Amino acid sequence: MKKIQMVDLNGQYHAIKEQVNDSIANILETSAFINGSDVKEFQKELEEYLGVKHVIPCGNGTDALQIAMMGLGLKAGDEVITADFTFAATVEVIALLQLTPVLVDVEPDTFNIDVAAIERAITSKTKAIVPVHLFGQCANMDAILELAEKHKLYVIEDNAQAIGANHTFKDGKKQKAGTMGHVGSTSFFPSKNLGCYGDGGAIFTNDDDLAHTLRGIVNHGMYLRYHHDVVGVNSRLDSIQAAVLRAKLPKLDEYCSARRNAAKKYNKAFEGQEHIVTPKTVNGCSGICDTCDCHVFHQYTLKITNGKRDALVEHFKENGIPCGVYYPIPLHRQKAYLDNRYNEADFPVTNQLVKEVISLPMHTELDDEQINHITSLVIDFVNG
Repeated sequence: MKKIQMVDLNGQYHAIKEQVNDSIANILETSAFINGSDVKEFQKELEEYLGVKHVIPCGNGTDALQIAMMGLGLKAGDEVITADFTFAATVEVIALLQLTPVLVDVEPDTFNIDVAAIERAITSKTKAIVPVHLFGQCANMDAILELAEKHKLYVIEDNAQAIGANHTFKDGKKQKAGTMGHVGSTSFFPSKNLGCYGDGGAIFTNDDDLAHTLRGIVNHGMYLRYHHDVVGVNSRLDSIQAAVLRAKLPKLDEYCSARRNAAKKYNKAFEGQEHIVTPKTVNGCSGICDTCDCHVFHQYTLKITNGKRDALVEHFKENGIPCGVYYPIPLHRQKAYLDNRYNEADFPVTNQLVKEVISLPMHTELDDEQINHITSLVIDFVNG
């Protein structure tokens, strides 16, 4: 059996090695390292894939979120509502801009932000909602967009984990993750479903004026060299990373399909296990139906409900198999974000999830032998 990895980037690279190597060699020869033709072409290709008017590439996913908020003109003290159960980058940029983060609980089955909790948290100071499309599927965008329209709030999609996923609205219309709010952001960190070989990110919007502002912000506030029209940052996707992403983008749906197939096999193996709860998708099919396109399984995350999660993590380590706990500490308990406004009673789901979740190896190169080995180890240990 091949060595099991959390993400097999090397195996994925070898399938596109020739194209990647040739593209990088060409960039080295032309020395167009910043804003070269690959960046411009990738921007156009991603706009076409997503069905969005404007893609603004940038240096990383955290920058993408920060720049999106800067572009909307949010002011110090404005409240921004987001999920308690996610990676710190989401709340980090809110705090960096001296906005006020407002953390709310999530749903117990999809792990995405709880719309009822959002509504309870809205005040006269609330200016934006940041739904995080966690682990590979969209939050409840029908309800979030309705709520935002009702209260005149911006919606900033944190799409770092769900690029390629589709959201099906109540009227049957489908739209790509990251393209439904006023602005969306994503990360191209190497382990993402669409990942480069370093840092990279992008911002998406259908708003022409906002896109113009964002393009200035990413480049020191310049539209014309040495003319600084807005306060900006230095956050540009370099040409080498864009070349890698151009090689991968045509394969993104294939990558997502491979992840869904692996998830189906995981789900099948765990059927009927009392203390193992498999991921649920927004349409209730658990990702195992043939037509499912709502979940791209950036992570495959179980809940272990009999108190053995931490011991299972150690068991994985002892057997040389990687796993992950995303996330072990809620954001409202993190030292950097402690706030007397938060009441533990407001986070029952998150406080339970951090004790139960475990993410199994998930990538495009997983084979049946590896999946069988992993699932047998989990079942034997949890039931032992």
